Amino acid sequence: MIEVKDVAKAFGGFRAVDGATLKIDEGSITGLIGPNGAGKTTLFNVIAGVLKPTEGQVLMAGEDITGLPPHELFHKGLLRTFQIAHEFSSMTVRENLMMVPGGQSGETLWNAWFGRGRIAQEEAALLKKADDVLDFLTISHLKDEKAGNLSGGQKKLLELGRTMMVDAKIVFLDEVGAGVNRTLLNTIGDAILRLNKERGYTFVVIEHDMDFIGRICDPVICMAEGKVLAEGTLDEIKANEQVIEAYLGTGLKNKEPA
Repeated sequence: MIEVKDVAKAFGGFRAVDGATLKIDEGSITGLIGPNGAGKTTLFNVIAGVLKPTEGQVLMAGEDITGLPPHELFHKGLLRTFQIAHEFSSMTVRENLMMVPGGQSGETLWNAWFGRGRIAQEEAALLKKADDVLDFLTISHLKDEKAGNLSGGQKKLLELGRTMMVDAKIVFLDEVGAGVNRTLLNTIGDAILRLNKERGYTFVVIEHDMDFIGRICDPVICMAEGKVLAEGTLDEIKANEQVIEAYLGTGLKNKEPA
C-alpha cells in the first residue's frame, strides 16, 4: 500500500531521515521502532504530507503522493495521528466525531439557508455513525463528556474513533501508548486489531512499548540515524546485532531506552 523510496529530510545540515526505503503491505499492522532521534516521527510526517522530503519518493497503491498536503491525503484515506491528541476540548466526544467528515452540506451558507432538510438527514446519519464508533470502541458512556475532560488514553481512543468516521485505508499512529495506562492501552490494542481484521484497516505504529508492539505488530521495522536498519518479527529484530548496537548496546527490553 505504501512504498518509501530513498526518502531524505534535511533540516539545515542535519538529515533527520537519510535515505529511508521501506514498504507497508496492505492489511498489515507494521511497527516502527528505533532509538530516540532515529527519524521515525519525521518519516511519518513526510509520508503524511506534513513535511516535504528533501529527496526521494512516496507511493500509495502505486500513485506518487510525494509532497501532497495532508488534506489531499485525508481524502485518499491516509490519516496520521499525533503523540499528543488534537481534540476540540470544549465539544463533546460525540460532537468531535461528527466534525470529522468533510464536505458536509451545512458548511456552505446556501445550504444553511435553503438545504435544511438535507442537513438534518446528514446530521442524523453522522449521529448514528458516531454512536456506532463509540460502541465499537466501548466508550459510549463518554459520548456527552467534554473531550477536554478525557484522560490521555481516552483521548487516544477518541482520535482512533475519528479515523473511523471517514473509513480510513491506512492510519499512522505515533506513540499511541504515551501517557496511557496499561488497561486503556490494552483497549486501544484490541480496537486496532479489530479494525485491522474486521474492517481491513492498515496500520503503521510508532511505539516505545515493546510488549505492545509484540502483541499487535508484524512486521516490525527498526530505524536508526535516519535509516532503516532491519525488518522482521519482533524476535528477529531483538536478535539483530545492528539493532542491539543502535540501542546503545543494551538490547531491546520491554521499554526502549530514553
